Amino acid sequence: MKTYLNIFLFLVFTYSSACSQESPTVDPIPTGDITVQEAFPELSFTRPVDFQHAGDNSNRIFVVEQRGVISVFQNDAATTQKGDFLNIESQVDDSGNEEGLLGLAFHPDYENNGFFYVNYTASNPDRTVISRFSVSASNPIQADASSELVLLEYDQPYSNHNGGQVSFGPDGYLYIAVGDGGSGGDPQGNGQNLKTLLGSILRIDVDQQDGATNYSIPADNPFANNSEGFKGEIYAYGLRNPWRFSFDSANGQLWTGDVGQNKYEEVDIIKKGGNYGWKTMEGFHCFKPADCNKEGLELPIWEYDHTQGDISITGGFVYRGSSLEELEGLYIYADYVSGRIWTLDSNDPANPVNKELLNADFPISSFGIDQNQELYICGFDGKIYKLGYE
Repeated sequence: MKTYLNIFLFLVFTYSSACSQESPTVDPIPTGDITVQEAFPELSFTRPVDFQHAGDNSNRIFVVEQRGVISVFQNDAATTQKGDFLNIESQVDDSGNEEGLLGLAFHPDYENNGFFYVNYTASNPDRTVISRFSVSASNPIQADASSELVLLEYDQPYSNHNGGQVSFGPDGYLYIAVGDGGSGGDPQGNGQNLKTLLGSILRIDVDQQDGATNYSIPADNPFANNSEGFKGEIYAYGLRNPWRFSFDSANGQLWTGDVGQNKYEEVDIIKKGGNYGWKTMEGFHCFKPADCNKEGLELPIWEYDHTQGDISITGGFVYRGSSLEELEGLYIYADYVSGRIWTLDSNDPANPVNKELLNADFPISSFGIDQNQELYICGFDGKIYKLGYE
């Protein structure tokens, strides 16, 4: 399979225009003795795209491989063995650069109910599938592959911009990242269309069924029970490709990195019912100046441009671990193509401070945290890394 690089290079050449406004200046800082280190030197993976723990205090790590495999192993730097927790390669379509098994979330009560949720693309027809699986009743490090319960499916008109993240929020609901459906420039206008699930972050209740539907829509979703045909599952919209989002464990804020078109990448703090502007806006800039009504739009907290080889944002986490005290409370994120990693301080939201932490020498597909809130990095060189002291 091709790497993501081809699709991101394609984005650079797709058409767009922007209003005249300069990007905020990135403030480089000395890297000090914080470095990127291999977390599990004896292990390697095929296109790792997600890193999770089960929240059951087992200290196990689960790495999602885009081909359709979830690997499991102990969180020990010296570990030499990993196993297949789930293999659904036969169901997953990973023929496109941004297709495959893309996300994993464990139920908040996984320790008791054994439920976990995945986000993957399938073919005939081309679509995204959100499913629930169960762990094996007899083996805690293996899933029951026959236990799949499909919750939600939606068509994908193109192979790119599939989003992929699934994550439980502090409210116990499942949040799902959905891209605008792909191609370049959102040709179907999905970002601003509330009658489609595309171009949004969804929020559903997986613990309650609504008739024949294997989930329900929370009553306080912004478009729940509307009479205009809007999708009640939508929590926020106007997003291009929110590949990775996360919740700040200290205050519940929802952060996402939204992949831009060919000029700007953005960081958003997601609010319920918020319209994040795509394709009216790309970052702080008008995508098409002739059609740019900013009224009612939520603008990013930060953006960066493509002038230094940074082409596709990889959203990260607000750091809440204990190993790197100087990163406490900072949003850590990266660019997939350049490998640069930044910190973003939003204590003063009107004047956020962005600093370059370091430049990794590999494509960064995703971030994840372990049960101790320590931060890990999925590299498309087949390795898992972490930040640490030299």
